[in-house]
Amino acid sequence: MKRIAERTGRHCLSLPSNRLGLYLALRHWCPPGQRLLMSPISADEILFLVLAAGLRPVIAPLSPRDGNIDVSRVDLAAVDAVLTTNLYGLPDDAPALGGKTLIEDVAHAMETDLGGRPLGTFGRAGVFSLSKHPGAGSGGVLAVEDESDLKALTRARDELLTRGSLRADLMSVATSMARQAALKLDLVRPALRLTRRLGLQEEREGFRIALDPERLELALKQVPALPPFDPWVRADLHRYRARRGRLVRCYQRRRLTTVPGDRARRLAGVQRLAELPTVAPAVLDDLSRPLFRVPLLVRDRDAAIAELERNGVSTGYLYDPPYDDYAPAFAEPSPDPRPARWWARHVLPVDPMFTARSLPVLRRLEPPRTGPYG
Repeated sequence: MKRIAERTGRHCLSLPSNRLGLYLALRHWCPPGQRLLMSPISADEILFLVLAAGLRPVIAPLSPRDGNIDVSRVDLAAVDAVLTTNLYGLPDDAPALGGKTLIEDVAHAMETDLGGRPLGTFGRAGVFSLSKHPGAGSGGVLAVEDESDLKALTRARDELLTRGSLRADLMSVATSMARQAALKLDLVRPALRLTRRLGLQEEREGFRIALDPERLELALKQVPALPPFDPWVRADLHRYRARRGRLVRCYQRRRLTTVPGDRARRLAGVQRLAELPTVAPAVLDDLSRPLFRVPLLVRDRDAAIAELERNGVSTGYLYDPPYDDYAPAFAEPSPDPRPARWWARHVLPVDPMFTARSLPVLRRLEPPRTGPYG
């Protein structure tokens, strides 16, 4: 947390998850009933956090250059607040969103600057994840400018925390360490087979959490309350509100200290992947950004994922279908959903830390046959 405080120059609140931080920020700065502009391509639990806060999701048109909000096609006068995604570490155009209550989801963008300024410092709040760049398995940090906001958010956090346990903390650290070892020792294939055999992916239908519209309608009658939305928000992280003990906090701090040392390797991977003809255009805007993932846009994405897995490379962080098609009854639709559908169908996020392992497959991939509008 100290590193994030130093990077942002803001007051920081430690959290068991990025998810809890986003909910706290939305509740603190956005009164229920407000219209919140958000990207159609983001983690599914984010949509449920917005709904839990009592807000009306307004789905933005997507820029096919970077998979973020296409600010040039947005009527900002029609919304009250904005939630950025900064997908895979590529920055949303935060300066263009000024004048609105801005909450920055910086989960993928811990190391990204925009105009020399760190992401997470443009809005009222920046919400970081300790499970992405640091690879700590869980944990989040909420960065805010005013100490009075920090105090209020601390009280709100404490009211929502659930009881922790040493056994759960031990399991959390052990799981994270095993994941890191599997990546380093090229054991991704057996790890994936074991995960599927144990049925650990049953909370999702394809790349999305099962929606269950009838149950969701019942939860909506209790907004703005978070616990009724736990069945959706907790997917893949059931203890997203649980208190963390000293063991987990020490592990998270240790993992956070590895981020600066990984920067050169991550940057080298970004720059090699940027040479591919399938790389998303916005990656080329600034090759000094140590992205969390490098998005490629490829013809047959699902076949590429299968081939990468055979080569010991796991692909995650896919958000398909976009919100317009995933939950159309629970959000105001985008004025043009075509770019988001195209992006969701073709994007292949690649971990730049394992570029050498991926390149034999990636070099054979071809761009999509048609563009986002055709």
